[in-house]
Amino acid sequence: MPVLLKTVGLLLLSNVFMTFAWYAHLKHLNTRAWYAAALASWGIALFEYLLQVPANRIGFTSLTLPQLKILQEVITLAVFAPFSLWYMGQPLKLDFLWAGCCLLGAVYFIFRS
Repeated sequence: MPVLLKTVGLLLLSNVFMTFAWYAHLKHLNTRAWYAAALASWGIALFEYLLQVPANRIGFTSLTLPQLKILQEVITLAVFAPFSLWYMGQPLKLDFLWAGCCLLGAVYFIFRS
């Protein structure tokens, strides 16, 4: 399997855990103490790191650090937008499109050389 595909797959899964760790407590634990939400988030974040660390190590064998970072940001938006819309029930805004266009520009400039 190509390095880029392995890296993207692991980062995609990592971002799903990251997004839930960072934001799901706003929906489900909003009446609980902050430290209960923090403990739950830390538990979820463990799985994020178990995927993110190998993803970056694999990716760094053929990608530069800036390329890894931009790839991470694109994946983050690709995971966050559906999470925000469907899981958290946020309204669809044109800003998602503009943010995506800005990230595509960043991808172009970081990967063009």
